[in-house]
Order: sequence, then structure tokens, then C-alpha cells
Amino acid sequence: MPAPDLDSDEGRAAYRKELRQVARPLRAGGLALVVGAAMLILFTRQGTPGLGDWAYTASYVMLGLGWACVIGAVYSRTRHHRRRMRELEGASS
Repeated sequence: MPAPDLDSDEGRAAYRKELRQVARPLRAGGLALVVGAAMLILFTRQGTPGLGDWAYTASYVMLGLGWACVIGAVYSRTRHHRRRMRELEGASS
């Protein structure tokens, strides 16, 4: 993969698009887990029939896993960005 071209508007836009694609499924899955957990917590607190004590446990496990996924995606994106910037420094030397 060639070093990113950050000198032009088109190059910066292409690089931003590239960064958005990094760990996208992990980010989306984490967000879905967090939103699903929040909804389950709200339904459980309202006393929705059929949701017992298992729902509390499941919702907080989902919440923890969701945030772990989001944090992992941020970490992955940061690593990708640092690696690409090192490529840029190596190309300019």
C-alpha cells in the first residue's frame, strides 16, 4: 500500500475514508451491543414481563463487551494511523 498523500485535498479525503474503514465491523458491532444493552436495561427496569434477573446480568455483560469492542476498534484505528504515518515519514526521507 503506498504512503498516503496528505498534500492534496483529494489525498486527505482518501486517507480519511481509509481510516473510517479500519475496524468498521468491530465498531459497528460494539455500538450495536451497547445500544441493545441499554434497551434491555430500560426494559428490565420498567418491569417488562418475561425479563427476570437473567436480563440484568445479560445486559451488563453486553454493555461491557460492547465497550470493549469500541475501545478495541479505536486502538486498531490508532495503530493503523501510526503505521501509515511511519510509511509517510519513510517515503519522504
